[in-house]
Amino acid sequence: MKKRVFALLIAMALLTVSVCALAEPPAKSEGTPPAGQGGNPPDMPTGNPPDGMGTPPDGMGNSPDGMGGPGGQSSAPSEYAAVNTLTEDATLTGAIESTGTDENAVHVAAGETTIEDAQISRVSNDSTGGDSASFYGVGAAVLTTGGSATVRNSAISTDAKGGAGVFAYGDGIVYVADSTIETIQDTSGGIHVAGGGTLYASNLTVTTQGESSAAIRSDRGGGLLVADGGSYTSNGIGSPAVYVTADITVHNAQLTANGSEALCLEGLNAVRLYDCTLSGNMADLDQNDNTWNVILYQSMSGDSQVGKGSFEMTGGTLIANNGGIFYTTNNISYIICSFF
Repeated sequence: MKKRVFALLIAMALLTVSVCALAEPPAKSEGTPPAGQGGNPPDMPTGNPPDGMGTPPDGMGNSPDGMGGPGGQSSAPSEYAAVNTLTEDATLTGAIESTGTDENAVHVAAGETTIEDAQISRVSNDSTGGDSASFYGVGAAVLTTGGSATVRNSAISTDAKGGAGVFAYGDGIVYVADSTIETIQDTSGGIHVAGGGTLYASNLTVTTQGESSAAIRSDRGGGLLVADGGSYTSNGIGSPAVYVTADITVHNAQLTANGSEALCLEGLNAVRLYDCTLSGNMADLDQNDNTWNVILYQSMSGDSQVGKGSFEMTGGTLIANNGGIFYTTNNISYIICSFF
């Protein structure tokens, strides 16, 4: 116990080029937990949408313009190519396969779709990934841009650039529970929100292999992501377990990055971890002055709004297999930890 406290104190002393407050939380106009939670983790879905969770709390569903990940220019597609495009209530089950270039296996544009006991496969050697995949969900296995999708007891796998597992964009809402997600190639997050999308996850097993493929990922335009239980593992370089450009809350989950820092938060965004194990293993890279496990920063790319970033961890365990614990730069950062 003394070693853990000592390590945290040393790590905090190494924070540079920023303002870091350990006791004072950020203003709650952005990044507050769902209504009524206080210091407790939010209620989580168990496969059925909980009462009141279909609409995110005020201010959380649509993040400020410009929030997101790495820089780049891209515009929203006028239409998506998909094996299944759904605009009214529907139920899908069984095998669903996608092999087209930059297409979705399932695209929910409106209505309420239930996907249950399904095996969803997305394989393509010609897909391009890039900003259109990161910002808008092009090429994701399951994409919701409007209406809602409920995914239960299913297995989702992708082997294509830009092949995210489950992606919520814009007005889309996703509930996903008791399922597995595996992605192989680059720019392929496990569960992903962007453009104000909303995603609730419960008891998932998520594994990613590629670069820029966080197990829990968000990007330009942010959104709301709440996850309860399960395990989230990333194995690629530049692929943290959690990449935060949104409002993200995780409870009672194993969050592991085997080839990257454990968590990355950019700009005016917030993450709250309750009773989680967060572990990273970032390599010592020549282009970096430091090696870290959790980074809060502002890239100045123009894709993430400048503002106070907030990392809060209550209970659980924080493990750095290489390098320091925390690093923050170019941003005002709040780091609030309570392990005892």
